Amino acid sequence: MLTFNEKLAIIESFPELERKNVSLGRINFQYPNSISDKKNIVYHLHPNGNGFIYAGHLGQYDTDEKGLVNIRDFTGDQLRDLIKDSIQGLSPNEKIEFEEAIIGDSNDEERWVDSENNQLIVINENDAWNIYFGLNLDNSFDTYEEAVEFLKEEGFSRRG
Repeated sequence: MLTFNEKLAIIESFPELERKNVSLGRINFQYPNSISDKKNIVYHLHPNGNGFIYAGHLGQYDTDEKGLVNIRDFTGDQLRDLIKDSIQGLSPNEKIEFEEAIIGDSNDEERWVDSENNQLIVINENDAWNIYFGLNLDNSFDTYEEAVEFLKEEGFSRRG
């Protein structure tokens, strides 16, 4: 397990993150350029070595209900990779890459937005309705109706 200072040094090596001290010696790091309302990438890094990274927009990590990954037992490489993936997934340039890589010539895609202007794209792929945030698969449903119900529950509405 990395120490608090080792984790702090790795996190501070990302110049795009801004440090915000919070209560009880804990530290948050925000990504101000986030295309989402999620600005905190690192949440409650504690002097005891515990802390969380936001990865709710990434499909390959085991997150809690808030989209957070506990980093207590992460190695240095795991921590760097997770932070890099989280920042990349919340970066404004992700939209351009997304549209080129995912949509292509698809006629079965829809754009959905929420009140914060976050955008999700629904695409019918391989007999499933997939919801993407950036290049990352956010969710997958067997039917279009299930996908629409999920989007509406999350506060999204169809654009255009």
